[in-house]
Amino acid sequence: MSVILQIETATTSCSVALAVDGKVVAFKQINERNIHAEVITLFIDELVASANLTYDNLDAISVSSGPGSYTGLRIGVSTAKGLCFALDKPLIAIETLEAMAYGIIHGDDFTVDEDVLLCPMIDARRMEVYCALFDVHGQKVRSTSADIIDEHSFAEELNKHRIIFFGDGADKCEATLGANPNAQFLPGFVNSATFLTHKAAEKFDKKEFVDVAYFEPYYLKDFIAGKKAL
Repeated sequence: MSVILQIETATTSCSVALAVDGKVVAFKQINERNIHAEVITLFIDELVASANLTYDNLDAISVSSGPGSYTGLRIGVSTAKGLCFALDKPLIAIETLEAMAYGIIHGDDFTVDEDVLLCPMIDARRMEVYCALFDVHGQKVRSTSADIIDEHSFAEELNKHRIIFFGDGADKCEATLGANPNAQFLPGFVNSATFLTHKAAEKFDKKEFVDVAYFEPYYLKDFIAGKKAL
């Protein structure tokens, strides 16, 4: 039996889940900016207690590794690494966009056709998003990148496939890309630690762990601090 604690803080959603043998048994989540540091350890304590487990019962910690919010990623990864060090447990890292795609593929609320492509998008700034393309089996068909979206974005792929755009980055792109009949936008998508479940179980079985001491989040871009208003 595998018991994996899953942590997702790469976007506005602060989410933790507990999975046993690849099945989510409990999760807590709040979708609100700048609250991750305040609630994440509380959520984890409540989650473990609600499942009648102790921290020693955990077999591994899984974390969403980015790209995404610089601050959110630092909080999530630091929390995961701290638990791994304290409990002497392995760390599983899963790219955020990949986890989002698996959230659609393995979700109960949405069915995708074989020739559809999935495009998870995370808001960066202005018209820039972190994005990638996946087929319906979760295979990446276009590399993760930080793209400035205009009317020509994804033109080649949209000529051949219907693409489902989702995530907080997709919301601001609908006006630019939505005129294409092959572009479909999925409203109300909220990122979740439950989306880590499939890959976390797979990596645990294969013992695909990262080095806790040296692992860093996948920021994709350097952090640029904003200036305070005078």
